[in-house]
Amino acid sequence: MANIKTAISIKDSLFEKIDQLARDLQVPRSHIFVLAVEEYLKRQENLRILARINEAYKDEPEAGERTV
Repeated sequence: MANIKTAISIKDSLFEKIDQLARDLQVPRSHIFVLAVEEYLKRQENLRILARINEAYKDEPEAGERTV
């Protein structure tokens, strides 16, 4: 899979925290950003799934439907 380079602007204080974490974990800063974005995307997908589940179950069961 090809990698794409991108540029972002962040506050100095956040950059310093990311830089320190990357040094502590001995990984490139870009790896920290990738992990963070992957986690964010997973959370957003889970929220979408939860919203769809809640939408499906928001109504009262119809007559004849069994509840457990």
